[in-house]
Amino acid sequence: MKTLLLRQKQFLLYCAIGASGVTLEFGLYALLIHSGLLDYRPANATGYASGTLLSFILNARFNFRVTDKLALRLACFLGVALLGWWVSDTLLRVLIGGHGMNKYLAKLPVLAVVVLLQYNLNRRLSFRKTT
Repeated sequence: MKTLLLRQKQFLLYCAIGASGVTLEFGLYALLIHSGLLDYRPANATGYASGTLLSFILNARFNFRVTDKLALRLACFLGVALLGWWVSDTLLRVLIGGHGMNKYLAKLPVLAVVVLLQYNLNRRLSFRKTT
């Protein structure tokens, strides 16, 4: 029971921290598209990388409270993020390129899928407790 409560607390904090990363990601994504600087795919990659780095720093410090092996943890987190980005990019191509969905609205269901995927992988891999 205690483990379940801890996981729920971690997931909620992960989501709150993720919200800050997503805010940065989506804001940068929208800014880059709106300004005409980048098309949706490179804007997605740029925003995603920025949000990912912010999320790692905040999760390591405040959520999972890990201070050991940070370089290895960051590498693992980036691997999970790369997988998440690939899923994000693929879904955006399907929703926007394949189905003509709005470039801004398409990002919302994609974020939901990626958050669940990444939380579970990061909890098990990037932030697992070491002995």
